Amino acid sequence: MLNRPLTLILGFFLILLLVWWQRPEPSTEVARTALIMGTLVEIKVVGTDVKNIERAISAAFAVMRDEEQRFSPEIETSQISAINKATGPVAVDAQVVEVLHLGLKVARESHGAFNMGLGGLVKLWNFQALHPQAPTEEQIRALIPVSPENQLEIKGMQVKRLDPRVQLDLGGIAKGYAVDRALEVLRAAGLVSASINAGGDIGLLGGHGERPWKIGIQHPRKAGELLATIELRERAIVTSGDYERFFMQDGVRYHHIFDPQTGMPARGCQSVTVIAATVGEADALATATFVLGPQAGLAFLEKYPDVEGLIVAADGHAVMTSGLKDRLKWR
Repeated sequence: MLNRPLTLILGFFLILLLVWWQRPEPSTEVARTALIMGTLVEIKVVGTDVKNIERAISAAFAVMRDEEQRFSPEIETSQISAINKATGPVAVDAQVVEVLHLGLKVARESHGAFNMGLGGLVKLWNFQALHPQAPTEEQIRALIPVSPENQLEIKGMQVKRLDPRVQLDLGGIAKGYAVDRALEVLRAAGLVSASINAGGDIGLLGGHGERPWKIGIQHPRKAGELLATIELRERAIVTSGDYERFFMQDGVRYHHIFDPQTGMPARGCQSVTVIAATVGEADALATATFVLGPQAGLAFLEKYPDVEGLIVAADGHAVMTSGLKDRLKWR
């Protein structure tokens, strides 16, 4: 028989072995980037199963590339291009119908400040050119479509343009929607801690491990510097600014967020940050708010009980929704 001291020692080591065997694996952060929808997309995931994380990230990127093929007006075979070229109804996927309905909803609620039919103006202004120039007022007027309520007819899974000047460009909503779809892929893989940042369109799954995600808000006039930070879990946050795509001509800044009424860059804001439940919604609301300007934009955002926003006006002063005032940390 084993003597008592030896029995106690063996029992102690058995307990240590069981504790070691049952202890959780340490968490690892995996981060990957890819160029999708004309922007750098970064996916970060915190977890223990690295192989599962890598598979899920690859699948999330694949879904975003699928959405790019579906929504980009630059791709001849996309469904948006098909709608833009057709004079009659075009059969589309459920994803296109979903995004168009969301866009039309925000267009109605913002009284036309959000407008998906400005693709003709996007091409006219051509911010991708080596030396872009402001077009003439006559050129702009010829491409301004009617109000969003009368631009499209959606019946079931078919979409038809009602105004030949309508050229769909979903740059203010499709990227956010693609991030939402990618988050669904990560969630379906059993992941509980992830972030996706597509050029300022950010979707969050859970927190950053045990802590919230710390999100920086870009200063609209100081490149590389933050205006403020905020801690978030399981939310979407999007910033739209006049510093993202712009050129200077005769001392005037011309940027890519157009006022649908004039076809000119909206002048009331430097940047708008919106926090919402989904990235697609935050994307569209940020664009609409930017066009509305600080006063009307703030009133617009306050109508949404689950939405918060920060607006930096053209003169640099900041206003925000009531639920955000104690949550920002200014830099």
